[in-house]
Amino acid sequence: MNASASARLDGPPEDYLTAGSTVKSWLLTSDHKRIGVLYLISVTAFFIVGGILAGLMRLELMTPKGDLFASADTYNRMFTMHGVVMIFFFLVPAIPAALGNFLLPLMIGARDLAFPKINLLSWYIYIIGAAMGLYLLAQGGVDTGWTFYTPFSSMYSNTRVVTAALAVFITGFSSILTGLNFLVTVHTMRAPGMTWFRMPLFVWSNYATALVMVLGTPVLAISVVLVGLERFFGFGIFDPKLGGDPILFQHLFWFYSHPAVYIMVLPGFAVISEIIPCFARRPIFGYSFIAFSSVAIAVFGFLVWGHHMFVSGQSMYAGAVFSILSFLVAIPSAIKVFNWTATLYKGSIRFDTPMLYALGFIGLFLVGGLTGLMVASLALDVHVHDTYFIVAHFHYIMVGGTVTAYMGGLHFWWPKISGRMYPELWGKLSALLVFVGFNLTFFPQFILGYLGMPRRYFEYRPEYQVLNVMSTAGATILAVGMLMPMVYFLLSLRGPKNAGPNPWGATGLEWQIESPPTTHNFHAPVVVTCDPYLYSPEEAEREYVHAQHDHAS
Repeated sequence: MNASASARLDGPPEDYLTAGSTVKSWLLTSDHKRIGVLYLISVTAFFIVGGILAGLMRLELMTPKGDLFASADTYNRMFTMHGVVMIFFFLVPAIPAALGNFLLPLMIGARDLAFPKINLLSWYIYIIGAAMGLYLLAQGGVDTGWTFYTPFSSMYSNTRVVTAALAVFITGFSSILTGLNFLVTVHTMRAPGMTWFRMPLFVWSNYATALVMVLGTPVLAISVVLVGLERFFGFGIFDPKLGGDPILFQHLFWFYSHPAVYIMVLPGFAVISEIIPCFARRPIFGYSFIAFSSVAIAVFGFLVWGHHMFVSGQSMYAGAVFSILSFLVAIPSAIKVFNWTATLYKGSIRFDTPMLYALGFIGLFLVGGLTGLMVASLALDVHVHDTYFIVAHFHYIMVGGTVTAYMGGLHFWWPKISGRMYPELWGKLSALLVFVGFNLTFFPQFILGYLGMPRRYFEYRPEYQVLNVMSTAGATILAVGMLMPMVYFLLSLRGPKNAGPNPWGATGLEWQIESPPTTHNFHAPVVVTCDPYLYSPEEAEREYVHAQHDHAS
């Protein structure tokens, strides 16, 4: 993307990493890039915690009898804390708060987000909520499942449900502030010439995500507050003995939590929409369709919560309506997949590490999406509900989708974030291990669920052991694939800043400036003069080869 931001100051400019290197300068920063890095470090730490919990669960499930944990209650706490940590402290903030914070102002030609101090406040709120989550884990966790279903959570559980609810409640405000900041920034701080249809698709998807954050998260907040009120004061909200309705909580919870699926996966779509055209060396196919499909997903996401409740006793007519709506919400997701595939068609494809993750995302998300249509069918969902089929479907969307996209985005923008390249061979190996390990972990769980193995049980019938051992072996491979980038990213920081402004030969304003960027992003006011994704196969090939030559030298 051309822009009048190409002016350079004399001498090497001071980048955002070196402009004050004290701990205080980081903890009190208002620079969106530093706040993005703070989020990156924080969510990575909780990803490790959640991964350790997942590993312990898989070790437990290697044998039909509970051999690792002392009791079923311990296993209940383990899978609950795995869900709470991974969803609320990693998946929800991972791409928007880390990559989104860093990149969104750069992509629209802004110097920062609209409210820099509120941006920093959102990180501190996240840290407070996450610290409560760690305290909860140290105190033995909670045993209700990450969904906190009532009346068990509000009246009968003997674990620290209120602490868990408060941690989720506080963390939710971090999401609301981040979403609000993104919305105001996109509306008011785009550079001259940056019209809505010149915005990168990364910005479109994060804009749609911000809408869901602002509109949906307060519903979760009030839901967990009501659980706390019933637990402390005995209000008859959800407990039927007190005149309450336990199904009401499910309506409230899933009214937020299904849109929350899109809070987690829409930013993943954003990353893939940037990687595919860059490494296919072709303009994105159907730009406007992909952009509007993001908004459509955000809207339809609020209309399908009832498909989580097909076996809750809701009326058959309501179930039929939610089933139809769930099929409809697949249409905008399919638009994205088809358009990415069309972009790849006759492209000059280069299989660098980000592209491998993007291609893996398309395959894994496709499996997750198609199995989502299966469980949106009333007849089938009755049989596979609360089995490992649901576990596999959910993880094909969340891990195969969001985490794979997150890893692809980190590899794509790591040169911009750090100014340094990583070893490409190790990157490709990690992408391969993640893809193979993930499928070996979760595909057997589709079969387990179809055969009838219920989820959340720490004992199971002996005939299920082979598939469970396969799943545990796959989790080991997946863990190695996930840990490798953490190692070589950190090791790359010891080397010189050798990435250059644009190592991939990509378009976009963030690639027009130094790597890493200066504190104020651009040296001169930005004026956008052309559309995004202007790749022509011949010219882009020359740019890419030139960029690779500069990196090698």
